[in-house]
Amino acid sequence: MAAFNFEEYFQSKFAERLFQDPDSSENHMTAATRLLEKKREMLELEQALAAQKEAFQMKMTSLNARREELDKKELNLRGSLMKFNQFLIETDIKKQRAEKKANNERMEKESKVQEAAEKMAEREKLKKFLEKQRKVLEREKVYRSYMERVIEKTSEFQELKDILRKHDTLSSNLEDMMEKSNLMTDKLDSLKQEYYSMITKNDEATMRYTNVIADLTWKKETAMSNHQKWESLWTHIQNTAARNVLLLGRVKMATENIYIQIYKQRGLPPKEAESVDDQLKKIKTYIKDLTDIIVESSKQEKGSEKVFERLLARAR
Repeated sequence: MAAFNFEEYFQSKFAERLFQDPDSSENHMTAATRLLEKKREMLELEQALAAQKEAFQMKMTSLNARREELDKKELNLRGSLMKFNQFLIETDIKKQRAEKKANNERMEKESKVQEAAEKMAEREKLKKFLEKQRKVLEREKVYRSYMERVIEKTSEFQELKDILRKHDTLSSNLEDMMEKSNLMTDKLDSLKQEYYSMITKNDEATMRYTNVIADLTWKKETAMSNHQKWESLWTHIQNTAARNVLLLGRVKMATENIYIQIYKQRGLPPKEAESVDDQLKKIKTYIKDLTDIIVESSKQEKGSEKVFERLLARAR
């Protein structure tokens, strides 16, 4: 059922009255006839509203049924989606396990291959080391022969071990001397570092004290500036306080005058012992009562005007 268009209805009624003949019989209708015509129009409006309400109710019923159907479909779809998600999760877990197993096997295989390659490389290194040692041994046979000839020609050494022992002693002494030399060198370097460190610390201390002096100078200047600013502010506060005290005195005088006028309006003598706060509360109460009286008087005047208008309407 089509919705009743109130805008078109009122436009058509307005057009009928706008272009109505002034001499038509409707202008000569009695008040009862006009009232019946208005009641008929109101009945048509109520019927149209009832029809529109029924159509709206049917539409809402259809929409609710459609919504319930969509909710059921959504619930089924959520169940299917949850099952599908569970299937994907299980598949993903199985895939991860298979990939993990394959990765472990591949890593184990690579480890074995790398271990075998390291063993082969180590074997090749050992072969090269043995070959190198053979060459060194062949090369050093000349020194053995030389030392044997030295033993034959000198009486200082009886055996080859004596020469080696002497060599070890001299080598040990040389190492001790080299170690002492290194210790002295390290100590000298340490002393140099301490000297440079002391110079650096001295420079840093000088710079730090210079910065402290500059900072203290700036703080002094800032304190002097703040002193002047706060002194000016204190002067301003004193002047403002004096003006506020004068203004407060004026406010108290005005409050007391209003308070006295209120009691004069009521025909009562004012209470001089009350404080300013009590006087302000009395003034506030008086203004509120006066406002309520004005509002009530306005309502009564409006009510009287409405009663007068009703009497005039009935008289017509």
